[in-house]
Amino acid sequence: MSNYRLKNIMQIKVRERQYPPGTRVELIYMDDPYSRLQPGDQGTVTAVDCMGDLEIDWDSGSTLKLIYGVDRFKVINNT
Repeated sequence: MSNYRLKNIMQIKVRERQYPPGTRVELIYMDDPYSRLQPGDQGTVTAVDCMGDLEIDWDSGSTLKLIYGVDRFKVINNT
């Protein structure tokens, strides 16, 4: 296994501990001109995917992911 892949796996594991399912988040900024999500929208983390991005069930009904390092958000509460 390459050193890069091992580092990536470790970063994903850290994110999984940092944002476990049930963590509530609030959107600050999303780099997606086609999204209907707005700053202040809230949602619940359901998982961290294999790229390290956060899968979110937004209260608005959207399931759009947060791209880690691109989109900005804050944790409202952690389970």
